[in-house]
Amino acid sequence: MDIQSLSWLLLACQCTLVSGIDVYTAAVYEHRSILNPSPKVRPTRQAALRHMRENLDIYQLQVYEASKQGAKIIVFPENGLYGFNYTRDWIFPYLEPIPDPTVVKWNPCLRPKAINNTEVLYQLSCMARYGKMYLIANMGERQSCERSDPWCPSDGRYQFNTDVIFDAEGSLIAKYHKQNLYYEEAFNTPRVVEHVIFNTPFAGKFGIFTCFDILFYEPAVSLIDNYGVKQIIFPTAWINQLPLLSAVEFQQAFATAFGINLLAANQHHPESKMTGSGIYSPFASHYYYNMETREGKLLVAEVPIITRYNVHSLELETFQGKLEFPERHIHIEPSAPQLQGWRVQMDQSQQFLRAADGLGDIFYSLMMYDNYTFVPVTDLGGNLQVCSNTLCCHLVYRRSHASDLYAFGAFDGLHTVHGTYYLQVCALVKCAGSSIDTCGQSVTTASDIIDFQLWGNFSTHHIYTEILATEVKLYRADTLEWVNNNFYMTKQGMSEGLVTAALYGRWYKKD
Repeated sequence: MDIQSLSWLLLACQCTLVSGIDVYTAAVYEHRSILNPSPKVRPTRQAALRHMRENLDIYQLQVYEASKQGAKIIVFPENGLYGFNYTRDWIFPYLEPIPDPTVVKWNPCLRPKAINNTEVLYQLSCMARYGKMYLIANMGERQSCERSDPWCPSDGRYQFNTDVIFDAEGSLIAKYHKQNLYYEEAFNTPRVVEHVIFNTPFAGKFGIFTCFDILFYEPAVSLIDNYGVKQIIFPTAWINQLPLLSAVEFQQAFATAFGINLLAANQHHPESKMTGSGIYSPFASHYYYNMETREGKLLVAEVPIITRYNVHSLELETFQGKLEFPERHIHIEPSAPQLQGWRVQMDQSQQFLRAADGLGDIFYSLMMYDNYTFVPVTDLGGNLQVCSNTLCCHLVYRRSHASDLYAFGAFDGLHTVHGTYYLQVCALVKCAGSSIDTCGQSVTTASDIIDFQLWGNFSTHHIYTEILATEVKLYRADTLEWVNNNFYMTKQGMSEGLVTAALYGRWYKKD
């Protein structure tokens, strides 16, 4: 028995079969928010309410549609009620006081006059109640503060980017303040990082964070690592950044890396590069990415309830009614003894795996504002290596034809544009044109089908695996494995051209 077969057998002994797994139905809505036609003029409270009701009416319709399909929970995107490009003063009429659900037990639908100026909370609460589902929406919050508070802003109030969570009776059961703001001068950063968890009768506990939070240890990774949360709610207003941070690309990678369910709702504004929502598990992805239409999209899918016993199950079926998993995935910790002596496990008839080690012609190019070290990928097959600081990346590949120029790159350093965070990345990317100066640019189409094995000597264990095909279609790796200090990803038999294959490492301690 070879090592890979032994690995599967050992895993099978520790797992339950998915045929007996419990599921629930979830919904996310990719919303094309109706924007304020006069964003530079501060509206009255009544004008702000009229604007938000236009978006709330759309939410109401989606709750109705989701309820007909049996959804137990629905997620709406970040900034969905008022849109973007507002100042701190302009957005004030849109904000509402939101009580702390751990202190105040309140059902706005049943007691709408208990707290003044909470018309939006009332409507959201009634949607959840009449739809008989848990409902998560993002909205603006205001809190008065005393001048004696050293952190109190000069206008005497805190303003937060806030997610609100209602149960199926319409009660406000939790709220979360976004920690990592992305050029959001209208809002304040909470002084204390919040780890918000809420319980449901149909699937146990969920955690929640918002948009840019997903790229940082706090609260995203901490919530999963330290609290054992296996299901995450993710409202977002994500601007797609190819080739490494397309919304659906990173959403799937995040769910896969932690073995969790991720319910992600994005805004739909293709003119601003905003699209990409999904319902992801470690086993399959039900997602939406569309840069052509100008309409929103409701996604409804069955979701497996993950436990530590079934997360690596070997018999899985799709979200579309059954639970099917045609693309197997395993994650084995570096200490797994059965992997000692592991070797490349691909079809022995593929002679390209025996190509000699070699270095291509190194060049440097910016990719998503970072200076990558690249080598061109021009042959039908080969074995390449490229290094950046302490990270060395390796690629063994084969393709049936070479109509497109690719580059294989490495980056080990601090990313400093649109956020500051430390990266270790190995990436095979299609270049936008036929010359190397186009490598690293955004591209969405490809024709070359490539079998590959990609690995690197990462200093972090937080590695997000990405395989993106033409027209932003997601694939999953055949295997993901640690061998000593190297992390490996393999993929073969794709039916569509490869745009990106990446090991996107986040070295949180070096932020």
